[in-house]
Amino acid sequence: METEEARQLLAEARERIERELKRLGHVDDGELSDDADPADHATDTYQDEYDEGRAEDVREQLRAVERAEARLAAGTYGLSVRSGDPIPDERLRIVPTAELTVEEERASSPG
Repeated sequence: METEEARQLLAEARERIERELKRLGHVDDGELSDDADPADHATDTYQDEYDEGRAEDVREQLRAVERAEARLAAGTYGLSVRSGDPIPDERLRIVPTAELTVEEERASSPG
């Protein structure tokens, strides 16, 4: 894959991820007002915990982009971090942060 295409794919991924992190970045002090319904608080608590879990997933996606950008800078982007085998361009266009070939990923996935 050409360096400029890889750079563009990673920039688009970074932008999408940063937008999602910003969307998930609301702040809640967790305090109940005197007239607050406990059921509403429970719903808010559930949503906050769900959002925090989602935010952690999105932060991991951002770390994957950062690792891919580092590989691009080092000249190893598009090569498996495990075997050094080439990752097909078609896979990188779908998953620009791919670190393994499809076969390696299947072999390392449980079940």
